[in-house]
Amino acid sequence: MIGPSGGGKSSLLASVAGFLQLQSGQIRIAGHAMDGVVPGQRPLSIVFQDNNLFPHMTARQNVGLGVRCDLRLDRDEKARVSTALERVGLKSFGDELPGRLSGGQQSRVALARILVQRRPWILLDEPFAALGPALRSEMLQLVKSWCDESHAGLLMVTHDPRDALSICENTIVVANGKASPPVDSGELFTDPPQSLSSYLGRDWRC
Repeated sequence: MIGPSGGGKSSLLASVAGFLQLQSGQIRIAGHAMDGVVPGQRPLSIVFQDNNLFPHMTARQNVGLGVRCDLRLDRDEKARVSTALERVGLKSFGDELPGRLSGGQQSRVALARILVQRRPWILLDEPFAALGPALRSEMLQLVKSWCDESHAGLLMVTHDPRDALSICENTIVVANGKASPPVDSGELFTDPPQSLSSYLGRDWRC
């Protein structure tokens, strides 16, 4: 999902996740209505812009919450956590508190927590905004490879069309509180509608 700030992207994502109540309409996932289904029981994992890490818990514990909320992990579950930390490049940072990590490292902890949950849908609200271009690209490719491996769907909010072009087959334009139907990403950015063109600026080139 892409569009101007304040257009409704994060609100739509929060609605799908169950954190924002709908005024009308219905959220359906794999044909199943989500009416009355609380966020934790929906078939999805979500990373918000602020990463939602617990400051008094280590990176390893924050990731472990994605496996069991009581953190009573068995050997295999601990191995899942360690593997996830390694995949996001934080193998040696498992015992660090979030406050001792950079913004980019915190984003990667939040992503690792998504990986261990193994749910059929991943929702991302600009989780890599704090990363430099190289690491941002690396994390996007990690998300893509994980979705390919686990056959998970991805719904991602971004302000950067390069994110969509790099890993998303289809893109939804959200502007003025309205979401347009998904469109092939390459076609969309080659010939963007006026609402998106104004946002991208006259110098944008696909």
